Amino acid sequence: MHTLKNKLLVSIITIVSLASISTAAEIAKYAGEFISTGVGARALGMGGAYVAVGGDVTHGYWNPAGLGRINYPELAAMHSERFAGIVNYDYLAFALPFRKTESLALSVIRLGVDDIPISAIPRADLATDATYTDDDGNIKVNRPYVDKYVSDAEYAFYLSYAKRSSRRFSYGVNAKFLRKGVGDNSAWGLGFDIGVLWNPWRQLMLGANFQDVTTTLLAWDTGRKELISPTLKTGLAYPFELSFLKSRLLLAADVDTRFEGREGEATQFSAGPASFDVRLGGEIMFRNVIALRVGRDDIGNITAGAGLVLPRLDVDYAFMQHSQLKNTHRISLRIRLEEKRFGRK
Repeated sequence: MHTLKNKLLVSIITIVSLASISTAAEIAKYAGEFISTGVGARALGMGGAYVAVGGDVTHGYWNPAGLGRINYPELAAMHSERFAGIVNYDYLAFALPFRKTESLALSVIRLGVDDIPISAIPRADLATDATYTDDDGNIKVNRPYVDKYVSDAEYAFYLSYAKRSSRRFSYGVNAKFLRKGVGDNSAWGLGFDIGVLWNPWRQLMLGANFQDVTTTLLAWDTGRKELISPTLKTGLAYPFELSFLKSRLLLAADVDTRFEGREGEATQFSAGPASFDVRLGGEIMFRNVIALRVGRDDIGNITAGAGLVLPRLDVDYAFMQHSQLKNTHRISLRIRLEEKRFGRK
């Protein structure tokens, strides 16, 4: 009993401390944008409408409650080069079922813009292209030059836990560690997600993932503190059996509700500090082997994709259209250790 009281006391002190730190910070729009891109080519081919689909390793990101539906260990990886290869996006995750109803997962995301040139000018007191004499008596032209190259690298580490409390309901939580680095400066952050997945009727699935539920703090080494405001992702999914085609049609829809004051072209709908973005997706699976997908993401871009289901291995491809920047292609792999010795007990 004393041990429990001590743990509760430590938790209360920690929450109060985080709250006092947060009051000195400010909500930073798009501070967590790098982790809103999404993972897994299957989900991204469906426009990211994946909160209620459930049942694979990528739900450590989309909705931790979905991990409660896996029955074998799974490993997933994805690589993407966005906007003509300027932005590199990588994802790796592993999920492990244990006991009768519980699961754990570890996920890592990296978004990086590498080899960014930083320029300098020999004489800041002179105009560009002016001539001057250096210390050795040589006549020089005051022109900018590349002084060094730096990287903008952003990392997210997810530690996930899920439990299937009944045949129809499961819940999950994420502890999320963030690191951002730009040149010589860096920041660390800590946040939490809470997710639920519910099957209320027939094959209908309802899901919700409250991301950054405690408001995630990013502390920079410059002394600046930023807050990532919560995002509520809700969704539904329903599979239809097409027996005449020996196929299955999956339809899904999500709504992302953010609370950081987005408006105008940055969101589909807004009301005060809240903004709402709808994602739509569909997948048709032929004979449990070949999948075709289409969707519409949160900024209105059309997505599409395809998948191949092999024994213990899924290979997926996703395409995202962009009206101003170049199109994005993503490829991901998912490995399932479908052996009895690894299966859920």
